[in-house]
Amino acid sequence: MKIDAYQNLPIIKEYNSYIRLERSLSDNTRVAYLEDLAKLMDYLKGTGVDIQNVEREHIENFLIDLSDLGITPRSRARIISGIKAFFQFLLMTDKREDDPTALIEMPQIGKHLPEVLSIEEIDAMEGAIDLTQPQGHRNKAIIEVLYSCGLRVSEMLNLKISDIYITEQFITVVGKGNKQRLVPISESAIKYINYWLEDRDELNIKKGCEDYVFLNRRGGQLSRIMVFNIIKDLAAKAEIQKTISPHTLRHSFATHLLEGGANLRDIQEMLGHKSILTTEIYTHIDQNLLRETINLFHPFNKKK
Repeated sequence: MKIDAYQNLPIIKEYNSYIRLERSLSDNTRVAYLEDLAKLMDYLKGTGVDIQNVEREHIENFLIDLSDLGITPRSRARIISGIKAFFQFLLMTDKREDDPTALIEMPQIGKHLPEVLSIEEIDAMEGAIDLTQPQGHRNKAIIEVLYSCGLRVSEMLNLKISDIYITEQFITVVGKGNKQRLVPISESAIKYINYWLEDRDELNIKKGCEDYVFLNRRGGQLSRIMVFNIIKDLAAKAEIQKTISPHTLRHSFATHLLEGGANLRDIQEMLGHKSILTTEIYTHIDQNLLRETINLFHPFNKKK
């Protein structure tokens, strides 16, 4: 069923206006988002559950149905992205207090290495930030933290003021599996965090968000989609032609460290990877450097 069947619902009309006016999505992308949402709403008809009250299990069962129908992993990933965007909208507009898609994993569609930004391109993005605007220092601090610490966007969003050790220039990061690690933070990142914290004090901070570093203009926790939009907007203003996301800054962090001669094991620790193989793939490491590292540190080679 097409989205036409639902287009007069107040929540769909409001969402359509949001992605058209505030997110400035192209007509094709906007229609695709709405059509993917319609697929979920068609499924929910048989469950008696309203789209605004859906739970994680409903979405998981919907995705199982898609798989059973032979929908490819890439198409399922696109549908999930569209649905996630809708529930982020509900969160942002205080129509829901939780996101039922938060723990929904994307299907495996093969590894595609993200773009790497040059230092000049990162500088250009930072230069595109208007520091006279209320969120200017926040956005610059976001770029600094993502790039200088190599954080996942979820780790950055969950960073707390109490996790920052200014004198020692370290932050405590809670990564996958609730595993904690210490990551160095640059003086520049600390400087812009401090600037942002001064602006942050002017917000009406929501209960439960008092310790989170990065907040939206309503005093609530910043969302993934908002960070994605900030990065895309700055890349466009800096006239960067590459397809990038917040993850690109993490990838650039690891790549630049590796190119500068950093130890592969140290990079693994800072990124929070369990396996050195993940780090090797992630940083698209030069095979000669990898071979040299293995020759130096593998126990069998040491015996020789």
